[in-house]
Amino acid sequence: MAYADPENTLVIETTKGKVVIAMRPDLAPNHVAHIKKLAREGFYDGIVFHRVIDGFMAQTGDPTGTGTGSSKYPNLKQEFNAEPHVRGVASMARAQNPDSANSQFFIVFNDARFLDRQYTVWGKVIEGMENVDQIKRGEPVRDPDSMVSVKVAADIAE
Repeated sequence: MAYADPENTLVIETTKGKVVIAMRPDLAPNHVAHIKKLAREGFYDGIVFHRVIDGFMAQTGDPTGTGTGSSKYPNLKQEFNAEPHVRGVASMARAQNPDSANSQFFIVFNDARFLDRQYTVWGKVIEGMENVDQIKRGEPVRDPDSMVSVKVAADIAE
């Protein structure tokens, strides 16, 4: 599959099928660069969707699967933007501190505009949202679905 901007396209193979996210370096350049670095290192491969709330969002990116873990890199300074949290948007999870985002992110099932300008939107699902919809729910999730592999489209041999 040829994508418009392969360098800024994230291809996630999940246990429910493929999910493709168009990343938005125009909105959150540091977050997109961080996610690409982690993807290229294989950090996200095998990580579970540990918090999945029906009608709200599916969260992943924690290597411990508990919601408290992160990568070996420092946390990111927030890049809050005006992009609305609507169905399919990918945004960074964080703790109370606005500058605490690291490796965890979530994909919104339905509009969640109350998150606008409080979480960093960095992309949107352009393919496979029906697969996101199939991810097993729970908080925490019992026997969770996972990201089998996460790659930048530019790195995938056609």
